[in-house]
Amino acid sequence: MRSNENRRNFMKLTAAAGAGFWAAGGVQAQETKSPNEKINFASIGIGGKGSSDSNDAGRAGNMVAIVDIDKERLEQAGVRFPDAKKYTDYRAMLTEMGDKVDAVTVSTPDHSHAPASAMAMKMGKHCFTQKPLTHSIWEARRLGEIAKENKVVTQMGNQGTAERGVRRAAEIIQGGGIGNVNEVHVWTNRPVWPQGIAKPEPQPIPETLDWEMFIGPAPYREYADAYHPFKWRGWWDFGTGALGDMACHTFNMAFMALNLRDPISVEAESSGHNGQTYPKWSVIKFEFPELDGRAPVTMYWYDGGKLPAPELTKDLPLDNGKLSSSGSLLIGDAGKIYSPNDYGAKFHLLPEEKYKDYEGPAESIPRSPGHFKEFVDGIKGGPEPMSNFPNYAGPLSETILLGNLSVWTTGESGKGKVIEWDAKNLEAKNAPEVAEIIKPKYREGWADLI
Repeated sequence: MRSNENRRNFMKLTAAAGAGFWAAGGVQAQETKSPNEKINFASIGIGGKGSSDSNDAGRAGNMVAIVDIDKERLEQAGVRFPDAKKYTDYRAMLTEMGDKVDAVTVSTPDHSHAPASAMAMKMGKHCFTQKPLTHSIWEARRLGEIAKENKVVTQMGNQGTAERGVRRAAEIIQGGGIGNVNEVHVWTNRPVWPQGIAKPEPQPIPETLDWEMFIGPAPYREYADAYHPFKWRGWWDFGTGALGDMACHTFNMAFMALNLRDPISVEAESSGHNGQTYPKWSVIKFEFPELDGRAPVTMYWYDGGKLPAPELTKDLPLDNGKLSSSGSLLIGDAGKIYSPNDYGAKFHLLPEEKYKDYEGPAESIPRSPGHFKEFVDGIKGGPEPMSNFPNYAGPLSETILLGNLSVWTTGESGKGKVIEWDAKNLEAKNAPEVAEIIKPKYREGWADLI
């Protein structure tokens, strides 16, 4: 954006339909429910984040089925949902109860997001899937295609997208409030689970656990409590590391405001890794080309205790002299936006003196009635949810997961390749060794789901 005319062109393209995604390529549900009709939900994964997702679904409609690999958790959830049928295998649930289910929530480990969501959508079920949308880049692209093909309502569980603050920040940035943005910094306090560790010795499978379903499409390995529960996030076969866990939140403001999709390159340095778990820390650099009048942007990601250089943050409003443990900083040629918040819900315009009386542009992005309510309203014929798979959640997840390609190439040395990315063809032009990170090989019997 080198001129006011370029900025106006960018604004037309990104803000005319809300954040540029609200109605973009809008798909409408194959069969919408009337506003007064109850939605029949099935929840796939009811532990961890699945607990709140299933509670949201139960409040919004009828819970007819619950699925979890842990029978003990399943029994506990049955107290909350006494009328729901219980399963450890979502394939059996969808096969047996397909005509009784309108929509699903998917809150499983990352590697099972795509096959569970794909199977449900192919059967015409509306789908709410936790972040990151998928375990791999190809899966993210594919889920968007399946959602369009089957005309279902979709929403990813990056709930910060619904915050008024993040939408207001996006309006200010799109309106030129901090000028041309060329640099973005995003950091997190993750991982808060083990990474950089060796593969553990096998242990007996707990009687309450359906280990076969936990493994799902991933290569089979023997059970150990280093994988489940919760600690799966740090393993390449099951999780997406700190980047996958948090960037759908902390990178969301920049993505919404600047349409940061399809970077042309990414490179990383890390503590090094053994091909089993993600490294203890990583710093990743993404390069985005000019897009529809928006200037080129360089984005930096930091995890495992790494933070932006002190000279970049010394003038920020710090808490007791310390930078927030998680947040984002967008640097424009006329000012900065700093959010000390995972979701971008709160932000500071800097320098403070310059923006003391700043009112900003008029509202252009629709305000949300609530993240899960967007999903429910969409099923009942309302607007398409903002973080829908084809136009927002899929491209956001593709961008984020691209960082892990370069992290993979850091290996034990800690220095990764500069990945030259062909977004159209989902190909790392100079790194054939990451092909199975882009599109994983599913275990026999699972590929047909997606």
